[in-house]
Amino acid sequence: MAKRGKKGAMSPEDRELWGKVAKTLTPLRPDQARDLEQELAKAADAEPPKSAEKPKTETAIKAPGPSWKPPAPPPLHQLEHRYRRKIVRGVKAIDARIDLHGLTQYQAHDRLIGFLYQAQARQHKVVLVITGKGGGPDRAYMDERGVLRRMVPQWLAMPDMRSVVVGYEEAHASHGGGGALYVRIRRKR
Repeated sequence: MAKRGKKGAMSPEDRELWGKVAKTLTPLRPDQARDLEQELAKAADAEPPKSAEKPKTETAIKAPGPSWKPPAPPPLHQLEHRYRRKIVRGVKAIDARIDLHGLTQYQAHDRLIGFLYQAQARQHKVVLVITGKGGGPDRAYMDERGVLRRMVPQWLAMPDMRSVVVGYEEAHASHGGGGALYVRIRRKR
C-alpha cells in the first residue's frame, strides 16, 4: 500500500484495489454505489497506478496468513492439599499404577501415553507413575542418571497431553517419593 498524503485520502493503488473489492459486493444503497463507481472510473482514467511501472516481488504479492491461533492448552494444576493428604493416608485409593523401571525412553514414553489414555477412558482420577530414582554411580553412563525421572514430568507438561493430564506432583515417600509421581487425570468430555 502506498502512503497516504492527507487523512482519509486514498492513493491510486488503494482506489484501484477498493474498486475491485466493491464490484464483488451487493450495495445497500445503489445510488451511492453508482457515484462511487463513477469516481473510481475517473481516478483510474486520470492517473495510471505507479505499481504498473515497477514489477512487484513475490513476497509483496502474498496475502497475510490467517490470524486464527489454536486455543492455548489449559494450565497444569497440583493436587489439592486435602486430596493429596487423603491419598497419602489411604482414604482415597490410587486408581492405577504404572512402573517404568528398566525401560528405555522410547518404550517408557509409549507405555506412559497409552496408560494415561486408558486411565482417562476408565474415568480414573489419580494414577501413580513410578519412574525410579535412577541407578547408582556405577550404573551411570556419561552422567545420565535418572533419565525417566527427568523426562516424565516434561512429557506430562507437553501441550498435547493437557487434554488428559490436569496436573502432577512428586509422590509421598510411602508411594515412592522422588521416584514416583501422582498424576491427576482430566475427565473425558
